[in-house]
Amino acid sequence: MAEHLKGIAASDGIATAKAYLLVQPDLSFQKKTVDDPSKEIDRLKQSLDQSNDELKVILAKAAESLGEEEAQVFDAHMMILADPDFTGQVETKIKDEKVNAEQALKEVSEFFIKTFEGMTDNPYMQERAADVRDVTKRIMAHLLGRNLPNPALIDEEVVVVAHDLTPSDTAQLNKKYVKAFVTDIGGRTAHSAIMARSLEIPAVVGTDDITKKANNGDLISVDGLTGEVVVDPTDDEVAKFKQDAEAFAKQKAEWALLKTAKSITADGKHFDVAANIGTPKDLDGVLANGAEGIGLYRTEFLYMDSAELPTEDDQFEAYKKVVETMSPKPVVVRTMDIGGDKHLPYLPLPEEQNPFLGYRAIRISLDRQDIFRTQLRALLRASAFGNLRIMFPMIATIAEFKQAKQIFTEEKDKLVKDGVKVSDDIQLGIMIEIPAAAVLADQFAKYVDFFSIGTNDLIQYSMAADRGNEHVSYLYQPYNPSILRLIKHVIDSAHKEGKWAGMCGEAAGDPIMVPLLLGMGLDEYSMSATSVLKVRSLMKKLSTADMAKMDEIALNQNITNDENADLVKKTTGQK
Repeated sequence: MAEHLKGIAASDGIATAKAYLLVQPDLSFQKKTVDDPSKEIDRLKQSLDQSNDELKVILAKAAESLGEEEAQVFDAHMMILADPDFTGQVETKIKDEKVNAEQALKEVSEFFIKTFEGMTDNPYMQERAADVRDVTKRIMAHLLGRNLPNPALIDEEVVVVAHDLTPSDTAQLNKKYVKAFVTDIGGRTAHSAIMARSLEIPAVVGTDDITKKANNGDLISVDGLTGEVVVDPTDDEVAKFKQDAEAFAKQKAEWALLKTAKSITADGKHFDVAANIGTPKDLDGVLANGAEGIGLYRTEFLYMDSAELPTEDDQFEAYKKVVETMSPKPVVVRTMDIGGDKHLPYLPLPEEQNPFLGYRAIRISLDRQDIFRTQLRALLRASAFGNLRIMFPMIATIAEFKQAKQIFTEEKDKLVKDGVKVSDDIQLGIMIEIPAAAVLADQFAKYVDFFSIGTNDLIQYSMAADRGNEHVSYLYQPYNPSILRLIKHVIDSAHKEGKWAGMCGEAAGDPIMVPLLLGMGLDEYSMSATSVLKVRSLMKKLSTADMAKMDEIALNQNITNDENADLVKKTTGQK
């Protein structure tokens, strides 16, 4: 009999195929006292070497299929293997307590996991617990002579079913054979969900008990658009999923026709639909989807991918490639946004109780001007090769922007004096992610050339709720009237001064948020490259005048996030 489940729609697409249960091996063992600790240490080192060799293969595969940014997690795994603090503690425990390597590894890893999980004020460090758990499982499997599942060996069409998918698992999925995946746990922001979207594999996560409902070989239908999953569907249900899949494929084909089109609404208004990138390697996806520019180039990945501070020339080459490739389309480059959940091993930051509210982004740049000036010089040199715009993150006061602009001007003057060619038409803007800046947008607009709204942090700070904390995740409400009013005030303030306003947060590609933003007159929408054509297609069906009328209700009559989501769906005919 058919079993119906509902989960979180994590990656678009619809598929039906046989279930492939990604079952983890039994890694249980007995604690033993050993007479010769050196032999156990040799076993440990051999397992570490085998694990490292495997991770090199996985890293290469992930970088090729997902891109450097998504593959970074495996760099983190290899760093754990090479961490003398971690491996050294395991060796010490073997020597001092004369226990087998499995027991020593278990105790040390549990200590590290518990420590990271206890860092409730630092989501980045909390995520390291999952990395330690993943790496430990790999080492343990080698110690016990057992094989971990290898999704890379799948050679027939399947729906992968798992309690959860680790980054290692997801990176090995071949989209030729893996038609979808379903998990018991997880959310849209989990590593596996992000990777699934990059691979364009349909995914539904958070079903609670798919692993208990499905067996190897069972037929499973998955709808990554609605979050619906059916185990052992009827013939009629299979036919319905197939029909929906064909309709979605047809829709994607229609979207593809818009690759070279302008983003025009039903009433003839043009808006820019741009893409977010992390490295120059992401340009292929930007070009393939016909983005009208780069609305956010996250330059911190240049720093995070390096073992030391990147040189001016290294940065120049990366920036040059992006602006030259996109020319004459605009490229908005965000200066280094380190801190919060992004750390550099070679740039120690102070221990802080609330790192997201602390020493990060522009605050580091204004304090460490040697780093900031190097980046600005590289950007100025690259500006001669295209249409460059520079954006400062985490600006809270007008004084911060003025100081950043003054440093920019000083470096520009030095380069010009030295005969270096730089553009005379570089716009300087700020990220609007701190409520204080949003409230004072009417004054900021007198000084900046543009605004780009970062919704993730703006919502988090406005609602006083860490979006990574499951206990308060319900407060991540992008359609809440309070958030919408802040956004509208920012847009109106920019327009009053003849400036433009964009959005580079996750909401810019959200089909519920886009109609609301059109009604407010947002000028630029920057998102994942794979969302560009979908948003362009949606815009063609909407009238800005109708959306403005809808916004009157959304901002001034409705009082909840859900009311506004329902209003948009009803007004635009979305499901």
